[in-house]
Amino acid sequence: MSSASPLLAELIDALRCLPGVGAKSAQRMAFHLLERERERGLKLAGALEQAMQRIGNCSRCRNFSEDAVCPLCASASRDRHVLCVVESPTDLAAVEQATGYRGQYFVLLGRLSPLDGLGPRELGLHLLTERLAEGEVEELIIATSPTVEGEATSHYLAQLARAGGVRATRLAHGVPLGGELEYVDRGTLAHAFGSRQTLE
Repeated sequence: MSSASPLLAELIDALRCLPGVGAKSAQRMAFHLLERERERGLKLAGALEQAMQRIGNCSRCRNFSEDAVCPLCASASRDRHVLCVVESPTDLAAVEQATGYRGQYFVLLGRLSPLDGLGPRELGLHLLTERLAEGEVEELIIATSPTVEGEATSHYLAQLARAGGVRATRLAHGVPLGGELEYVDRGTLAHAFGSRQTLE
């Protein structure tokens, strides 16, 4: 964008780093902040600066944390015998908000994707192996996405669990609750049909 103000152009360009924000959206945000929300814009700038400088990753689960060990890992009320592996902090938040899960987590910060340079080391799987070797974990819940990379990651995690003498379980995939079969896509329906279970 051509602008009389280099600072405005820099602000617009900086806002484009956010997911789903293109040139027009970034321009609209920048103009809104300058026209109506300068005080809140300054608060946002301060919060961003603090977050970027102080938030790191928990040494135990790799979730975002200001401390070396996050509150979830430090909590004595969490079940240390069950460990749920998720791809991202967003997935962790979804599990926490939607379920009554009271175990602990391990965040991969991605999924196995050699083309993107994401191998076992980048996902911290050596740390997960060490954690399983401690002998406290009895069940590893694999909660990766049902994509090609997510499935490959799932199989790798199941092998790690077996090698560590830990029971591996996988989140169920298939027909959504309240869904009607005629509207479910073919891949999901085929997976659900192939993974059917005996009713008791």
